[in-house]
Amino acid sequence: MMSASNLHRRISSRFLLAALLLMPLTALNANAQQTTGTPGSPGATTTIDGRYLPNPPQPFRGEINPNAVQSKPYWPARIVPPKGAPNVLLIMTDDVGFSAPSTFGGVIPTPALDRIAQTGLRYTAFHTVALCSPTRAALLTGRNHHSVGTGVVVDQATGYPGYNSIIPRDAVAIGEILRQHGYDTSWYGKDHNLPQWEASQAGPFHNWPTGPIKGFDYFYGFPGDDTSQWQPNNLFRNTTPIQPFQGNPGWNLITAMADEAIGRIKMLNDVQPDRPFMIYYAPGGTHSPHHPTPEWIKKISDLHLFDKGWNDLREQIFANQKRLGVIPQNAQLTAWPDSIPKWDTLSPEAKKLYTRQADVYAAYLAYTDYEIGRVIQAIADTGKLDNTLVIYVSGDNGASPEGTLHGLYNEFAVANAVHPTVEMNMKFYDAWGSDQTYPHYAVGWAWAWDTPFKWTKQIASYFGGTRNGMAMAWPARIKDAGGIRHQFHHVIDVVPTILEAVGVPEPVTVNGIAQKPIEGVSMAYTWEGGSAPSRRTTQYFEMFGKRAVYQDGWMASTPPLSPPWDLSLAEPPSDVMNAYRWELYNINEDWTQSNDLAAKMPDKLRDMQQLFTMEAAKYQVFPLDDTRLTRFISHKPSYAPGRTQFTYSGELSNVPFPETGSAPSLLNRSYTVTAEVDVPQGGGDGMLMTDGGRFAGYGFYLLKGRPVFTWNLVALERVKWQAKETLAPGKHTLEFDWKYDGPGLGKGGTGTLKVDGKVVDSHPMPRSLPITLMWDETFNVGLDTGTSVDDQDYQVPFRFTGKLNKLTVKLGPNEMSPAEKETVAKTMRDKQ
Repeated sequence: MMSASNLHRRISSRFLLAALLLMPLTALNANAQQTTGTPGSPGATTTIDGRYLPNPPQPFRGEINPNAVQSKPYWPARIVPPKGAPNVLLIMTDDVGFSAPSTFGGVIPTPALDRIAQTGLRYTAFHTVALCSPTRAALLTGRNHHSVGTGVVVDQATGYPGYNSIIPRDAVAIGEILRQHGYDTSWYGKDHNLPQWEASQAGPFHNWPTGPIKGFDYFYGFPGDDTSQWQPNNLFRNTTPIQPFQGNPGWNLITAMADEAIGRIKMLNDVQPDRPFMIYYAPGGTHSPHHPTPEWIKKISDLHLFDKGWNDLREQIFANQKRLGVIPQNAQLTAWPDSIPKWDTLSPEAKKLYTRQADVYAAYLAYTDYEIGRVIQAIADTGKLDNTLVIYVSGDNGASPEGTLHGLYNEFAVANAVHPTVEMNMKFYDAWGSDQTYPHYAVGWAWAWDTPFKWTKQIASYFGGTRNGMAMAWPARIKDAGGIRHQFHHVIDVVPTILEAVGVPEPVTVNGIAQKPIEGVSMAYTWEGGSAPSRRTTQYFEMFGKRAVYQDGWMASTPPLSPPWDLSLAEPPSDVMNAYRWELYNINEDWTQSNDLAAKMPDKLRDMQQLFTMEAAKYQVFPLDDTRLTRFISHKPSYAPGRTQFTYSGELSNVPFPETGSAPSLLNRSYTVTAEVDVPQGGGDGMLMTDGGRFAGYGFYLLKGRPVFTWNLVALERVKWQAKETLAPGKHTLEFDWKYDGPGLGKGGTGTLKVDGKVVDSHPMPRSLPITLMWDETFNVGLDTGTSVDDQDYQVPFRFTGKLNKLTVKLGPNEMSPAEKETVAKTMRDKQ
């Protein structure tokens, strides 16, 4: 029996073919070709039809004879966008709740976002999909996130069409479309839309930002969900890993990214001043880790914005929003949840800690917005801002609850089932936001920064998870400066808006592949006035089984079975489709989903539920899955499936994601690491093998000539095995053998360090890391490129001064059962 999604695809393809065959010839040629210069001359330009990309080769219309003297050259015309097409600056920040920025009623200053809103339009009913990878896939392709294989973050990919993390070739991104129309396209910041098994320097690279699916000429950023802004060890220029922070104290990626974008803007203006550009600017701010500079922390702390706590902040923001007109005057402030303590019930120490967390986060948002403002100003300095379409999306989902109830000094702690208390976090109070922490705020702030809505990131069924502020400006075209727009729109509507602004059609084929129809609708109609009815009449939402559907002012939503910060061991439902109850809201009268009408209008609710099922079948949403971390540790494709022995000769650096077979994973198993080395005269120092860094990981190295193996257990403890004597010059075989006390997850074991077959240290370690090392660090042999596993022992790059002839890692079987994976997965926080 044919599945609903396959049936829809076949019907859509047939309708598309029939439409093309029946379309009048005049309609097919609706995009009149624009040419400049003398045909065949070096300076000639042309626009292209745009429905079939790339454009067919231009015919040679010169003359060729045996001798050049009797021949006539003819150059193909250079392809350019339509006359007057704007530059495009597409900005998306990370984990910013609707009400965090000042532009939408918050207290955190965001003058760059204010600038775009004041010179253009502010959109108050713009929606994302509750999680980062899915939102970004939808933003770039104009299709729903399941339609492009990204129903969840790529780290959680499973083998279903809606969830495999692979943006298909029949849904190319806006970068590739504009590039083939003559635009310069560049991408700065986060790429969380790259399948994990392709995210190393070995590629393949067709799914990278510079590949033919996303289509950007230049990339400066990081794959994955987050990275340290102080020492980003997963930073790439195009497809080459780089470490510009080494030897540069005070370097920060938020500033460095802006510098890169500004440099390209200036270069293009000098070298190709008439060539339009598209910039996709996606900083890591404000996803954890929250890493602003000390100057920004002081600037925000001195304002004392958060001293009265999160409940008072909500009331203040709510009043600001009504004053600004970004919510209706009759909007209701949703109730505070019982699962989050109210501010006046907290201890003085907790209030001190949580205020520090809020100050650091606010500094991070203000800092990120400031650097975005520098990029906007750089365009203005070239005189091109008037003809630049700027779309500034404030967050890829609602505010993040992933800091749990007390906040996190180290995001990797909770990912390994260590739940920091107020007391534990206070040890890092003074360092909060520095490179000595990988921090996140307590969940009370997330609820406040989603005012006036309920719920947070991860919850796709409520606006706290999906409604994000957005501002759009194009001074040459949008004249209602400072206007506010309340039409219901979705992130998939950005691509068709850009295409309409540029004046090019949605392509039918790209690179020989027939394209899925774009599922968004253009927002350009809103530029003329605020009273036009919304052209987005229907939109489904789904994440982790929690779901909703909107139609013509009505919204049906499923409340979560437990809050996303609840780390209990409750079993997920086996029947996700029927395990959730539904609520019903009239959004036209109830802006914040405060008044559930399900009991009063069961027939309307039933119609909405059926609509969701139809939309889900259409867009590859099934099968529904309510698991979270289970999918992080599930098997994914690998270029070395089942590999149990790894052999290295010489240096190797920046290999990510051991979970997908690109590097050895030492977790939950026995293993042996053997290094054959030549120690030089005067002794040897340096790294032999490492993965992870300051907040979780291991290292095998020589320290002042003595072999050492160190495990860093989420910065709370470091366990070492060390030789007492230095190695003599010459050849040696060094071995570290770990016997795991399994079966089980995160169990202890006994480590034994040997030199030339002789035991030099052996002792147990009571527990080990159960789930993950630092995902923004990489596996290295012969050096360390990120942060050290022990700052007291060495500093990066700690290159081995001897000769590493051979290093071998032998892995025993993984001793974590599927049932144990599921149990532990439910005790930990998602890391999206």
